[in-house]
Parts: sequence; C-alpha cells; structure tokens
Amino acid sequence: MYPWRGEFTVGSPDSQIAIDTLSSRIDFPPKDVAIWGQHKTENLGIEKIVANVVSNPNIRYLILCGQEVRGHRSGQSIKSLHSNGIDGNGRIIGATGAVPYIENITAEAIARFREQVELVDMIGIAEISVIAEKVKELSARRKEPIGEPIIMEFAERKKASRMKSLSGKVSLHKDLLVDPYLEVRAMEADI
Repeated sequence: MYPWRGEFTVGSPDSQIAIDTLSSRIDFPPKDVAIWGQHKTENLGIEKIVANVVSNPNIRYLILCGQEVRGHRSGQSIKSLHSNGIDGNGRIIGATGAVPYIENITAEAIARFREQVELVDMIGIAEISVIAEKVKELSARRKEPIGEPIIMEFAERKKASRMKSLSGKVSLHKDLLVDPYLEVRAMEADI
C-alpha cells in the first residue's frame, strides 16, 4: 500500500511537490516537500513514483533534478512516460533507457499521473538553493487536489522458473529468447 517502499523521505502532507533526485542524494526541508528521493531504474522505479504520486491527490508538481542515471536514463524515461504514455506492450513510448517497461501499475494510474502532475525538468541541477527556489515558486502556485486517491497494492514479480521445466543442459542459442526480465522461453514449440 502507500507509500510503496523505496529510497525516499515523506515530508509534509500539505505540500503539493514531489521531487525525484535521480541518482543524486539531496535532502529538503520536510515542511516544503510532500515526498522526495532517488530513482535509479526506468521501470520499477518509475512504477513506484507513479503509485506514490497518484495515491496522494494533493501532489500536483514533480520536480526532476540531480544527475541522470547512466544507462538507465530514468529521468528521460519518466519524462517520456509523462509526455507519451506506454504502448500496447507496456513500453514507455520514446524512452531511451535499457528496459523501459511498465508492468505493475494500471493504465488508469498512468493516465492519472500524466494528468495530475506538472513535470518540472531540472535534470542536471543538484544545488539545493536552486531547487529550493523552484519549490518556493511552485508552492505559491497552489492547485486544487485532483480526485480521489488511487491506491495500488504492490506485489513484487516472482521470478519465473521456466528453466526448471527444461530437462538436461540448456544453452542459449537461436531457438531461445531471453526477455527483458531474464526469463527464458523457447522461440519454437519444441526444445
């Protein structure tokens, strides 16, 4: 339930501002910010942010700041999710990260996230004074809370053990496919 676990700090329930510091560790005065923390992956990390934001209809701004996560490009991925949503396979449209797939949250939650928050792109900025000035500016532009909370229970994906159903030694070759979650499956019916 709310909040989904992760690397974050909960501040003021009256604040309308969430802050994603990407790979940087930055602390904020708890009275000024609703929730803040790091976000390193372009899939599960984004799912946790979306779930935590939509469960608090008072949050109306999401500041992205700090240093981008190399390889994962989690900041670019959340910007793409906010702008473009996901395709029919759960891939974040326009995301350039390694594995930008959303699996554990609903389309309703994604749509609500996209509508609920104004994204403020400060990627690359880690100076607390600069970010604090933006927090002050946004705090002065209060918006009405949006609708009712959307609460989602987080159920971690269990590792599928498809390899156990295969007998003998298995080598990866042209007839086997490894999906983005490292699950192995046959390309053809028979192995």
